[in-house]
Amino acid sequence: MKIVVMGTGGVGGYFGARLAASGEDVSFVARGAHLEAIRRDGLRIRSQLGDLTVKPARVSSKPADLGPADFVMIAVKLWGTQAAIEAVRPLIGPSTVVASFQNGVGAIDALKKAFGEKQVLGGVAHIATTIGEPGVITHTGTMAKLTVGEPHGGISPRVAAIAEAAKKAGIDVIASDDINRAIWEKFVFLASFSGVTTLTRLAKGPIFADPDMRRLFTDAFNEACAVARAKGARLAPDHETKALGWAEGLPPEMKSSMLHDFERGNSIEVEWLSGAVARLGAEAGVATPVHRTIYAALKPYAGGTAA
Repeated sequence: MKIVVMGTGGVGGYFGARLAASGEDVSFVARGAHLEAIRRDGLRIRSQLGDLTVKPARVSSKPADLGPADFVMIAVKLWGTQAAIEAVRPLIGPSTVVASFQNGVGAIDALKKAFGEKQVLGGVAHIATTIGEPGVITHTGTMAKLTVGEPHGGISPRVAAIAEAAKKAGIDVIASDDINRAIWEKFVFLASFSGVTTLTRLAKGPIFADPDMRRLFTDAFNEACAVARAKGARLAPDHETKALGWAEGLPPEMKSSMLHDFERGNSIEVEWLSGAVARLGAEAGVATPVHRTIYAALKPYAGGTAA
């Protein structure tokens, strides 16, 4: 399977490297110092699940250089979605499959509009990663899971083939028959976790250890779940209880990628996370005071603070 990873950051870099190390034909789209480091030293992964280096790595700043693909993984930050769609058009043939592994809940619709329903899959990535330094992806903890599925449900042969390739690469993978629910499940947690960690500038451990900050996160999460159900997401009746129990087991040092971006002075995805919860809540008549406050507080930094 010929795979092109559009966006070689924490998500695309980690999972793309695992697939490449297993023997899949993987190419990467990167830019700047990250691109140059990958060209020189390979793409390096630092992880409790095992370090690896993909060298040489086929990498370019121009997707058109990488030729037609069987599978395109979109893994850019949310503000870069439309630019990524335009950039990967040269990779798309009649049988190419495109899936977004971004945050947020609007990626499937954006890809369908660009490429047509038949070529689009839904995807979810659960992992805590960052670019530790140019050419290096640093993985926190041991959570590293992909979920992929057909937007209209069911498990098709192409979904099964992608899942099998990921499994061969040692990736924890789920071929989902309800990818839309999986996307919403990630969104409600991530919007809340990203918002509270970035607002407080703290990792999971201190937040969960303090009763007031823990309540802040719980309230944000409950708001997001209420919005999801109002918008038609089929969350399980006990989703809140199970998800919060799962969150207890996350590494105390875990930070959201949005907090990592904030700390580096980069643009942050608040518009598409807490901002989206607030907007979708307003549309559905669901009150979202915590997410509205998070969005208002972080909006001045949406474009980054780096000089």
